Amino acid sequence: RITPFKLAASKLTECRKGKNTQHTLVALLRQSIFGRLAGYEDVNDAERLRLDPAMRCLEGGKADSKLGASSSEMARFETALLASEENLEALADLSGRWIDRVHASTGLKKLVLDMDSSDSPTHGQQEGSTFNGHFGCTCYHPLFVFNQFGGLERAMLRPGNVHSADEWREVLGPVVERYRGQELSRFFRGDAAFAKPEVYKYLEPKGFSYAIRLPANQNLQEAINYLLTRPVGRPPLKPQVFHASFRYQAKSW
Repeated sequence: RITPFKLAASKLTECRKGKNTQHTLVALLRQSIFGRLAGYEDVNDAERLRLDPAMRCLEGGKADSKLGASSSEMARFETALLASEENLEALADLSGRWIDRVHASTGLKKLVLDMDSSDSPTHGQQEGSTFNGHFGCTCYHPLFVFNQFGGLERAMLRPGNVHSADEWREVLGPVVERYRGQELSRFFRGDAAFAKPEVYKYLEPKGFSYAIRLPANQNLQEAINYLLTRPVGRPPLKPQVFHASFRYQAKSW
């Protein structure tokens, strides 16, 4: 049976030799992830976790009968092995590969991709951590693509001060390519950060319909002013939602 951990290990490049291979990649990945899920975010916590019977059972392999990985082993795993270029790419592809396995067994007729950025607050002098005026904090500014089921198709960790749509092609492109050739209705949704002609020109030849919010401006405001006037009479008890459609093209397009 293929699990996410085994799938990850099959895609990661093993570069260790000799005694450094006491614990398998699957075991190290399990200790790294389950340790964080338990609230232990620092590799120094491995000295305590490697003794814990529950963690040793989860890690499996030699840890089940001996000890889990030490702090130095976990540090090498996370900062050297996982940080290599080929393994970073493998990790970026991992969630999409797992989703492909799910769709292969259930079938997929419609694809909806949602793209958005978020803030990941940081503490201390972490590399790439900068102040973001929009979020009002020192953070990273990762970019995500989710499908309509809430599955993470792909993500990229970015410095805190980049634009919301920065490197959108590098994140969205591999996802779109994974679904190429499949008979699907395709949709893309994004906020105003992705209201760019280059995004439209990329999506349309790929067969995507899209709904992308436009940044507010005076011309758009004037086009819907008639909807913003409250009707005569008592105020409604519930919020009222009105819809309108019209053609719009910025002069710069």
